Amino acid sequence: MSSKSKATAPTHAVYVVEGEGDRAFWTKIGSGWRHDDGDGFNLRLSALPLDGRLIIRKTKAKSDAEVGQ
Repeated sequence: MSSKSKATAPTHAVYVVEGEGDRAFWTKIGSGWRHDDGDGFNLRLSALPLDGRLIIRKTKAKSDAEVGQ
């Protein structure tokens, strides 16, 4: 990971998703940073799934309630 990527907040979250539709269970297992050229990502995972599928989603800004303010 470049030093620039380490200094910035992640642009994406990585989840493992088990199940389908309304019964799907999402577990966040990491973060991602978009490459400067836009053609790829650096990922940092805290777990590896044994089952399910990996989903990478753009991070959303946290509301005041979510950050405890």
